[in-house]
Amino acid sequence: MGLMGFVEGGIASIVAGCSTHPLDLIKVRMQLQGEASAPNPAVQNLRPALAFPTSAGHAHHHVHLPPPPPPPRVGPVAVGVRIIQQEGIAALFSGVSATVLRQTLYSTTRMGLYDILKKKWTDPNTKNMPLTRKITAGLIAGGIGAAVGNPADVAMVRMQADGRLPLAQRRNYKSVVDAISQMAKNEGITSLWRGSSLTVNRAMLVTASQLASYDQFKETILEKHWLKDGLGTHVTASFAAGFVAAVASNPVDVIKTRVMNMKVEPGMAPPYSGALDCALKTIRAEGPMSLYKGFIPTISRQGPFTIVLFVTLEQVRKLLKDF
Repeated sequence: MGLMGFVEGGIASIVAGCSTHPLDLIKVRMQLQGEASAPNPAVQNLRPALAFPTSAGHAHHHVHLPPPPPPPRVGPVAVGVRIIQQEGIAALFSGVSATVLRQTLYSTTRMGLYDILKKKWTDPNTKNMPLTRKITAGLIAGGIGAAVGNPADVAMVRMQADGRLPLAQRRNYKSVVDAISQMAKNEGITSLWRGSSLTVNRAMLVTASQLASYDQFKETILEKHWLKDGLGTHVTASFAAGFVAAVASNPVDVIKTRVMNMKVEPGMAPPYSGALDCALKTIRAEGPMSLYKGFIPTISRQGPFTIVLFVTLEQVRKLLKDF
C-alpha cells in the first residue's frame, strides 16, 4: 500500500512536469528579469573617488553617474516568443531532463509520503481527515521531498536560465547529469544544495497548499453534491488547488530562483549571502511586488500542472487499484 502511493505519484508528477515544462521555463526567465539592474554596492562605493577636487577658487565638480534604467518588463507571451526567436523552439524544453529527475526524486517522495500520512491520519470511522492534519502532512512530505530533490532543482533552474546569458558566460550543460557533475567539480558538492532552505520552505508551502487544498476542495464538492466524483470534480478541485499553491509559493520561488542561479566568481563575494539578503536586495532594487514576478506564468503553469497531476493521478489509481 505504501509503495503504490510513490509509484502513482511519481508517474503523475513526471507526466505533469514534462507537459508544463515550457511554462516553467518562462516563469524562471521572468523571475530573473531586472536582476542585472540591481545596485552593486562595490561599484557604488568607488564612485566618490571619481569626484576630483579642482584648483583653489574653482567650484568642485562631481561626476554624476546615474544608475542605468531597469530594462522594460515583458509579459509571458513576449518572453516565450523571444526565446523561440533567439534560441529556437527546442529551447522551450531546456532542462527537461532535470525536470524528469526532479519529479522522480522530489515529487515521487512528497506524493508517496503524503499518501502514507493521509492513510495513517484519516479517521477510520468517518473516512475524513481534518484540514489541519492535511496541511501538516503536506508540510512534512514537501520538506523531505525537497531535500531529496534539491540537486535536480538547482540543475533545472540553471539549465532553464542559461539561454538568457551572453554566449561567453553560458554554462552550456549537456544534460542534468553533466550539470550536477560540473557543479560538484567546480563549485563543491555543497553547491548542489544551494538554496536548499528555500527549496524546502517552498516545497512545504506548495505541498501543504496543493495536496491539502485539493483533497479539501474535492471533499467539499462531493459533500455538497455540486458534482459527481469524476473528471469535472478532479479538474475543478485541482485548478483551485493550483491557484492556492501559486499565491502561497511565488515569493519564495522568486528568491529561490535567484539564489540558485547566481554566479559565484572565484575569490569574489557571492551576489547574495543568503535568502534574506537576496529578498532585501530584490525589494530594495525592484520594489516589494518584484516578489510576485512571474506570477502570471506561475499560475499559468501551476494551474495546468496541478490539473494534469491530479487527473493523471486519479486515472493511474484506477489502473493500478487491482495491483
